[in-house]
Amino acid sequence: MPGPTVGPADDMPTVSASTTGTIPSTGTAPAAGHTGPGRATIAVLGGLTALGPLTTDLYLPGLPAIADDLVAEPAAVQLTLTFSMFGVAAGQLLFGPLSDRFGRRPPLLAGLVLYTLSSVVCVLAPNLPVLIAARFVQGAAGSAGLVIGRAVARDRFQGVAILRFLASIALTSGLAPILAPIIGAQLLRFTSWRGTFGALTALGLLLALAAFGALRETLPPQARNGGGVGAALRTIGRLLRHLPFLGLALTSSLAFGALFGYISGSSTVLQHVYQVSPQTYSLLFGLNSVSIVVMTQLNGRVLAPRFAARSLMLAGLGAAVAAGVALVLLTTVWDFGLAGFCPPLFVLMGSLGVVLPNTAAQALSLVEPQTAGTASALLGTGNFLCGAVVAPLSSLGGRPSAVLLAVVVLCCGALALTAYLALCRPGRLREAAG
Repeated sequence: MPGPTVGPADDMPTVSASTTGTIPSTGTAPAAGHTGPGRATIAVLGGLTALGPLTTDLYLPGLPAIADDLVAEPAAVQLTLTFSMFGVAAGQLLFGPLSDRFGRRPPLLAGLVLYTLSSVVCVLAPNLPVLIAARFVQGAAGSAGLVIGRAVARDRFQGVAILRFLASIALTSGLAPILAPIIGAQLLRFTSWRGTFGALTALGLLLALAAFGALRETLPPQARNGGGVGAALRTIGRLLRHLPFLGLALTSSLAFGALFGYISGSSTVLQHVYQVSPQTYSLLFGLNSVSIVVMTQLNGRVLAPRFAARSLMLAGLGAAVAAGVALVLLTTVWDFGLAGFCPPLFVLMGSLGVVLPNTAAQALSLVEPQTAGTASALLGTGNFLCGAVVAPLSSLGGRPSAVLLAVVVLCCGALALTAYLALCRPGRLREAAG
């Protein structure tokens, strides 16, 4: 993987030890000249980032079965998704600062062990409250891979090079949202919904062993933030007062809200409103996921080195808003059924393949490596808090609704565009970059 490069994406700020206008931190920056990670490292990091969508998507075809088995309303069962995202949000605020303080490996391995144990509880859950609680812990523990994976990227790279590294990870992990619902639906042919959580248990154990053997420490002791809880809280405060970083975090969170509005609502809407089978749902979900995987690769390898980051952001956010408008019209004014419902979602997913990696790369480029874990935690926490709030909205009133899902997608996309235009003006980003 090549090191930092200079290309047409020149409005993406990068930092160095002497850069002014960056968010201050304590400690010594790691030595320059990191070589790119090997294939084993990329594969493991890809698996860690895949753990999130697998945890979310693998059991989605089984939501109706969970409702039947545990005698619960569909809206109540969706709380298993909501509380899992609350767990991911809370866990990142824990694991991010811990990784700045103790290095990347120890918190990551601890999170994977806890993830495996909580997955066992999901398998054995006797009722919905226990399942919801276990999903919260599972989400919190699984967040270690998400937050630390982004911190590792910032440890090694800056600017466009971060996007290239993230694209390499996404190439490995991108199959997860495509294959997870398909695998989950096929598992339901041979086992119950509990078997899907058994598969997640095995995956957690496998990733823990792989991470222990393949991942090396990327934050040396002299570069760590040794200030403890107080220093972490001060860093969080500085980040939240830094308008460009805050704007990028809000943009990312609201875009993520559109994504999870779709993820949480699509299972019940497609199966209950449009009457598709779990297998057909998984195929449609996988097809839409192809869009975000392809666009993520194009963004990191083709678009980012050739176009300004702001231009890519505006194009992606504009496409997301257009998809939301089309979805609202096609579910309220023109009723084309399933044929009108799916194409705007395909466009939405593709737009997020541009927006989400660019917001992460820009935001992480505003901070120094000593605070990358905390910055990554704030980004991820905002994403999943927004996702947790948005997730149940498509089933308000106890019934799934294609119209509500469309409105959620449109509102999140429009608010994301507004946040970016208001807080991430070119002058502010240039000032932040020094």
